[in-house]
Amino acid sequence: MPLLPYTLARPLLFGLDPETAHDLTLQALRHSQRTPLQWAYCERRIDDPVQLAGLRFPNRVGLAAGLDKNAACIDALAAMGFGFIEVGTVTPRPQPGNPRPRMFRLPQTQALINRMGFNNDGLEAFLANVQRSALMQSRDPGTGAIRAPLLGLNIGKNADTPMDRAVEDYLTGLAGVYPYADYIAINISSPNTRNLRDLQSDQALDALLGALADQRKRLSDDHGMRRPMFLKIAPDLELDQIQAIAVALRRHGMDGVIATNTTLSREAVQGQPHAQEAGGLSGAPVRQASNRVIASLRAELGPDFPIIGVGGILEAADALAKLQAGADVVQIYTGLIYQGPRLIRRSAELIKKRLQATSRKD
Repeated sequence: MPLLPYTLARPLLFGLDPETAHDLTLQALRHSQRTPLQWAYCERRIDDPVQLAGLRFPNRVGLAAGLDKNAACIDALAAMGFGFIEVGTVTPRPQPGNPRPRMFRLPQTQALINRMGFNNDGLEAFLANVQRSALMQSRDPGTGAIRAPLLGLNIGKNADTPMDRAVEDYLTGLAGVYPYADYIAINISSPNTRNLRDLQSDQALDALLGALADQRKRLSDDHGMRRPMFLKIAPDLELDQIQAIAVALRRHGMDGVIATNTTLSREAVQGQPHAQEAGGLSGAPVRQASNRVIASLRAELGPDFPIIGVGGILEAADALAKLQAGADVVQIYTGLIYQGPRLIRRSAELIKKRLQATSRKD
């Protein structure tokens, strides 16, 4: 249990500009990890393992990409009880992202809007942080597997890379992260990099996934290990687009899908302060759209294709609802900001309890 309840820290953080609070929190996590100070936020990891995409997830609750873009706080996040952690999105070259202000709270609906724009220190600094982490250094020398939690590395393209050369950025990212990732997430769904979501269209997606599959084959041969790849998609998709993505995932041997990123819709937050700010909306308002995409994907992909559900988990019941919609495991981000680390443990506990009860009935 944490020594410092998040209910005490949250009013102080929410009194600050959102990005300032975010930066200060990451600084505190970075400096406290691997020290006794991490007891201020550590949580017991719930043991509820599941096999997915050839990996053993210690439990079904993970961290979504975007919180730790530079992989600087891996060990602090590992202490919070996650079954898996996804860091990034990282781009080949450093970039500052979009101008500030670029992050806004909508507390009335437990939501955030961000237009960060893949701000990060670039692939070289990212990989140095990954290799420096105690989690990475705890790899089993025989298998290369990380004991707990698993580590996903999320890659994207630089904002100034022309769209007709976007594949090159993803191939660079894949080659860089491949030796260190338990799985690689391919982010083509952020609304904050111009035209990035165009990569979800049929022809562009086929070209990207085909190139990534070929690159993975070469990397697998070189490193003697095959790393799973998950595609991260948007919630703002029509059924025919979801069906086309499902076909492409199967065709190119992708190992799973992450559903979903942030939404451009503002229907659920009309009239609230900051509601019309540009960027992606996350938190409770994206829950229904995310679950709709998850359910559609499950219908298209069948019962065995791995789906990571993310979007709108603000309490444990929301995490369970993701599994009921068709996800195998879930990720949180905005819920962590509003609820703190206790959300991780409570979600994992509820999922374990319900799955055990269902198993007994069967």
